[in-house]
Amino acid sequence: MTTGVRTSYREAIRSALREALQRDPRVFVMGEDVGRYGGCYAVTKGLLEEFGPERVRDTPLSESTFVGAGIGAAMNGMRPIVEIMTCNFSLLALDQIMNNAATVSHMSGGQFSVPLVIRMATGAGRQVAAQHSHSLEGWFAHVPGLKVVTPATLEDARGMLWTALEDPNPVLIFEHALLYNAEGELPADAGPVDIDTARVRREGRDVSIVTYGGSLPKALAAAEELAQAGVQAEVVDLRTLRPLDTGTIVASVTKTHRAVIVDEGWRSGSISAEVTARLVEHCFYELDAPVRRVCSAEVPTPYAKHMEDAALPQVADIVAATQDAVSTVA
Repeated sequence: MTTGVRTSYREAIRSALREALQRDPRVFVMGEDVGRYGGCYAVTKGLLEEFGPERVRDTPLSESTFVGAGIGAAMNGMRPIVEIMTCNFSLLALDQIMNNAATVSHMSGGQFSVPLVIRMATGAGRQVAAQHSHSLEGWFAHVPGLKVVTPATLEDARGMLWTALEDPNPVLIFEHALLYNAEGELPADAGPVDIDTARVRREGRDVSIVTYGGSLPKALAAAEELAQAGVQAEVVDLRTLRPLDTGTIVASVTKTHRAVIVDEGWRSGSISAEVTARLVEHCFYELDAPVRRVCSAEVPTPYAKHMEDAALPQVADIVAATQDAVSTVA
């Protein structure tokens, strides 16, 4: 591994996009404002000037149209990267994603594949109200035929795209909008990373905090605070929500015997609910306390800053839930 370079989550994704465009002439980027404007979150800034309008395509404001076009292009040998501004808008293309991209391989008996990558911002915390702030990745993780990944680190932001483009089936990449400005060291030789396994981001012995995406920095901050109080929390980054890496989760909880799941989605029918169910199925007798969940309040995301903060999982909420889990005996 070579010396790291200081960069941001946004720049790591842009670097991955640039490399994909350089490496494979079948790759092109399409979406609303990805070209001349440089992307809603400036991720694609400069790529139009570098690669031209055939490779970086601005589209009409019609998610169903350009996602459908991406599916068609993928089925005809291209490697499209489709950007949807926010996951809330992905619902306008739900028919294309669920009834077409996810099913074509199955319904054709494997004769056709859809090597499509869809990138979209997810999550709240920016005061952009209920139509631009929700975390819907758990909805798509419910659908067979899709792979759903949630990069939370610079390495994953840089490396997951490479691996996703090599997958013969559709891959949805959910990028938490609050991570775009996050900075850190990225190895100069950073390359592809797997999109199949969870990672233990912090070792611990007392309790497992299981999370993903934009909640990972909060979980790590909570673990640091808990360590000051003598509680050693292990932090597991799910990374991929479908397929879910049950083995890594179970191994961690088997070691610590307690679990706290942090999920910015709503509690009902959530990723946190699925992880809880798998823990009950696979290691129920290893649990020394009930599983705790820290999720968003079941309301449309508020606009007002103090209300939005109150509706979302925060470090203090994770600390409190973890302390409760550690102090409780089943």
